[in-house]
Amino acid sequence: MKIALINENSQKKRNAFILEILEKVAKKYGHEVFNYGASLDKDYDLDYVGAGVLTAILLNSKAVDLVITGCASGQGVMMVANTFPNVYCGLINDVTDVTLFQKINGGNAISIPFGKKFGIGMEIELEAILEGFFKTTPCLGYPKERQDIQNAQREKFQHLKTNLYEDFATIIEEMDKDVLYAIIHNEYFAENFFLHSKNDRVSSLLRDLFDAWV
Repeated sequence: MKIALINENSQKKRNAFILEILEKVAKKYGHEVFNYGASLDKDYDLDYVGAGVLTAILLNSKAVDLVITGCASGQGVMMVANTFPNVYCGLINDVTDVTLFQKINGGNAISIPFGKKFGIGMEIELEAILEGFFKTTPCLGYPKERQDIQNAQREKFQHLKTNLYEDFATIIEEMDKDVLYAIIHNEYFAENFFLHSKNDRVSSLLRDLFDAWV
């Protein structure tokens, strides 16, 4: 599984720390991690809006299978990401949150409130959250007797959300170009996104924008 780490600019000093823990846990499960920042070693100054849009771009293009994201509160990135099709992002404060999110909702992104989480023992808590996410099989239901009900609700939600949106490539065409500029105009995005994206139309649109700004 391909996993993207995306944190916005208020957490860029913590990016290396988060990445180290994510890579440690992901490696145990055979997953590959891509660090989309923001970080101190990349000229990539994402705000929480940009981080949410980037989450949607990566998931809708299938450049990654999962996004680990967050901002100071975790709320901003989650809200932006969830405005787009095919994104199911949960706010995760602790191991209970992530376990229930996996068992009941089976999303493809989690947003962690990095700003309020850092302190003594943060590395233990963050590792436990990620470990809980990767080891929990999605959509088993909880408690067990509600499994069928919860899976039916998730299918209903997926159907509802699918019918609410235009094609994602059309959304990209109509999106604010300044927002897109802040996301794609950097070498890391160009080197990784275009290599792994499986959505040719989205890739073509973003390639044209990228080349126009180079």
